Amino acid sequence: MNNSSVMDTIRVRIAGVAPESVVDGSGLRCAVFFQGCRQACPGCHNPDTWDPEGGEELSLTELVGRLRLNPLLAGVTFSGGEPFLQAPAAAVLAGFLKGLGLNLWVYTGFTWEYLRSRQSEPGYQELLNLADILVDGPFRLAEKDPNLTFRGSSNQRLIRVPESLAAGTIVLWEPQRVVIR
Repeated sequence: MNNSSVMDTIRVRIAGVAPESVVDGSGLRCAVFFQGCRQACPGCHNPDTWDPEGGEELSLTELVGRLRLNPLLAGVTFSGGEPFLQAPAAAVLAGFLKGLGLNLWVYTGFTWEYLRSRQSEPGYQELLNLADILVDGPFRLAEKDPNLTFRGSSNQRLIRVPESLAAGTIVLWEPQRVVIR
């Protein structure tokens, strides 16, 4: 099967797409909100994404057609819901988007340690290996902090995936600060 027919065959369930976002990662991004999440975090800002039968089902080809990729985009963000619940399809989509030169942020309610331990879970390692930044951990209402950059609660980490895999330990992403004097 060629790449086009693979993209036509694989289906994914999404809650929606934000073609241009500045709150779902660094720079101008396209955000894909996957449908289905078992975490059910109290205070979640996307509870409509929890139902695994909600949203709509599309082929990856149909989804890419909806992304309207702006040439000014820094990258794409997978959020949800929980992207890792559809990891095989998400990994194929991630590979396609990375092939276009886009960087990838993935938000997950799972922790880095949990994902790394799931070697046999279909698509988990493939999706993790394609991510540039992983925002890990469930949202915790008691640790909510509106001053955090690109995350909702202080338990969540912004992990530089390639650097962390190479170092064998978690390497955190920090926002660049610009000081104007």
